[in-house]
Amino acid sequence: MHNNQVQSDLAILVGVGVNQILSVDDLDELSLLCATCNLQTVGRVIQNRKDVDVTYYIGTGKVEEIKTMIAETNANVVVFDVELSGSKVRNLEQALGVPVLDRSKVILDIFAARAQSAAGKLQVELAQLRYNLPRLIGSSGLMSKMRNGVGMRGPGEKKLELDKRLIRDEITALERKLADVKKTRTVAVRQRSNQQRVCLVGYTNSGKSTLFNLLTKAGVYAKDELFATLDTTTRAIYLNGKNFVLTDTVGFINHLPHEFIRAFEATLDETREANLLLHVVDCSNPEHEKQIAVVNQVLHNIGADTIPQLIVYNKIDKNPGFVVPDGAVAISAVQKIGIDKLKEQIYNLI
Repeated sequence: MHNNQVQSDLAILVGVGVNQILSVDDLDELSLLCATCNLQTVGRVIQNRKDVDVTYYIGTGKVEEIKTMIAETNANVVVFDVELSGSKVRNLEQALGVPVLDRSKVILDIFAARAQSAAGKLQVELAQLRYNLPRLIGSSGLMSKMRNGVGMRGPGEKKLELDKRLIRDEITALERKLADVKKTRTVAVRQRSNQQRVCLVGYTNSGKSTLFNLLTKAGVYAKDELFATLDTTTRAIYLNGKNFVLTDTVGFINHLPHEFIRAFEATLDETREANLLLHVVDCSNPEHEKQIAVVNQVLHNIGADTIPQLIVYNKIDKNPGFVVPDGAVAISAVQKIGIDKLKEQIYNLI
């Protein structure tokens, strides 16, 4: 048993396939997200349905199955791999007797724990308030049953005792502050207008920050974990006499909360203003093709899908038999494999 300082909450994960077939393996990413929040997965439940239950999202039979699993595993939280309305959260918590989180809540909690800069904290607070405003009715007071405060971190969570009118006022004030941040970033971008701009994008934990540090010697925090980097960092690079700037960005993920896209607009402007995107892919991940599709969809959503891309297959040392598609480059940022070829490709493209 862990000591009280690191004791994990015990979570049952629930996946719902509406007009699609899911398996327990489809909850692997949610399990990783939960582990990042110190939630230990002790059970998984899948239900494939034609439509959503109006009361619980899942059927009453599955609710009973989860109740039994809670008793057998001593789980003290249930996490859904879908986004839940406030009323469904309330109904589920009343039926199950433990806190209920959804995927978006977990992701926002990770953001709240990881944001370092003033702008990053503002963006997280705004995303939390926008997410929570329509769900205030869903609060049941069961969050105190959890040991680690998951889902209750960050400045946005501390303001939920305010009424909806005050929260809307708070959202408006944060939007104004972030508009100022956006103006400042725009001025900085214009000052670099005579330089080519290269931006690292990719699925979370694909190795963008490790590659950024290798190319720039910037010392940006990089670790084998989801959303290790939330704040953008830009550095100047001189390559074979050519001057350009390289920007590291927050990683994308499947079912990224809509509130995140809106709140991080000032940060995502860096991506939209790029001349070249280095799309970093973890080729050792068996789901890397799906991850490429997710990143491309997010780029489309933010209006950056027409910017030229160079696909960079990272972690080739973990998948030495990987066949590199034409027009892409394979590297290992950790082992420093293929970096000269990558630099040559960047130089040719800019």
